[in-house]
Amino acid sequence: MTKLAHASYLQALSRSSRSATASETDEWGTPLQHRIAKSSVTVLGPNGTPLAGTAVTVGQTRHAFLFGCIGFDFIPLANDELGQGSPSSVFGGDAPAEQAEHLAGLWFDLFNFATLPFYWGDFEPVRGKPDTARLLNAARWFQDSGVVVKGHPLAWHTVTAPWLLELSDEEILEAQRARIRRDVTDFAGVIDMWDVINEVVIMPVFDKYDNGLTRLARRYGRIPLIRAVFDETRAANPHATLLLNDFDMSTAYECLIEGVLEAGIKIDALGLQSHMHQGYWGEEKTLATLDRFARYGLPLHLTESTLLSGHIMPPEIEDLNDYQIPDWPTTSEGEARQADEVVRHYRTLVSHPSVEAITYWGISDAGAWLGAPVGFVRADGTPKPSYGALRDLVKGEWWLAPTSVVTDELGRVEVEGFLGDYELSAGGGTGSFTLDRASADSGATVQLSRTTAR
Repeated sequence: MTKLAHASYLQALSRSSRSATASETDEWGTPLQHRIAKSSVTVLGPNGTPLAGTAVTVGQTRHAFLFGCIGFDFIPLANDELGQGSPSSVFGGDAPAEQAEHLAGLWFDLFNFATLPFYWGDFEPVRGKPDTARLLNAARWFQDSGVVVKGHPLAWHTVTAPWLLELSDEEILEAQRARIRRDVTDFAGVIDMWDVINEVVIMPVFDKYDNGLTRLARRYGRIPLIRAVFDETRAANPHATLLLNDFDMSTAYECLIEGVLEAGIKIDALGLQSHMHQGYWGEEKTLATLDRFARYGLPLHLTESTLLSGHIMPPEIEDLNDYQIPDWPTTSEGEARQADEVVRHYRTLVSHPSVEAITYWGISDAGAWLGAPVGFVRADGTPKPSYGALRDLVKGEWWLAPTSVVTDELGRVEVEGFLGDYELSAGGGTGSFTLDRASADSGATVQLSRTTAR
């Protein structure tokens, strides 16, 4: 592999008797300060006295970085609907009911960030009858396990509500505003992150079928439409993280972003799609793409990533949706390639300081978008090599497993690791702290619980 390919690699965590540490560079000298912090943690007993010279165990419980995957498969499970033939989305996430609990175990063992589907045509096919209760149950189900949840999308020309075509342009715009007010308000506190509007670059020139959002984009223009939906979302939940999301990585998206920012519209993060059905981008292209969009000073979310474990889609296909074949099998050769490319892709993304989140588009091949073999799990429920390879990164190389350390004479222990949440235990007592920039500067104090400490 080239030096460029290695340039994003992270060293495994190392341990010592008095500290838990992580390397700030990889073997090629790439700095990783943006992912790692070091903090002096003072450990107090239940009575508030520092525990000097005491053996303690410290380990990571959550990444600050958002390692995500769609959660579409688990909506029936969260609603106790398994085997009832509940509706699913054509954009992935329709694993067999008998695999749901098994897949959920694999999902939660690897990911901390879920995307749930709010395609308007599926969410509210009949005006005034949104699928709020089911999606809210699913979002809370994830939230109860400490998972950050994002809604996708609030406005999009594809799978938008069919009944919009019965309305005038002015009525469509008001319906879109009302939809945002209702849904963002209903889900506030459970879903505080949204792909507000999706694929605006192509929206006004989309000509495959008539739809309400393309009508709005043509009538009012891209930037006024973006302003309308962002303003409505911001008003409904001022604390939410709001994304502009697109698959178009050309200069057209850059020009749109520049126009949006020049118009004074506040964007919290930029969504970049990376469905690599036509082959892995490679480190050089990926880093160049990230650098192009990082120049706007906004966090980058890789919102839709896929890598194939079967044959690659022909390069002449312009719209991925046009490639419809009866069977697209995973292969042993393809699975080995996928595992290698997944590791390389995630290393590259994590190495870039502007990237805050990666969402993979489907844990399983079952029900995958376009029937493509993109999952980390085969259709029969067995994990592919890519699942283990990614887990070795996220919960291995980039993770501090429970590690025994000894406090100094002032009850302190030095912890260095990837940003996130940590748990510390000693003598039956436990406590937690967050390793972030604030704790790196001022240190952290953990008082062990009174109920279990000896």
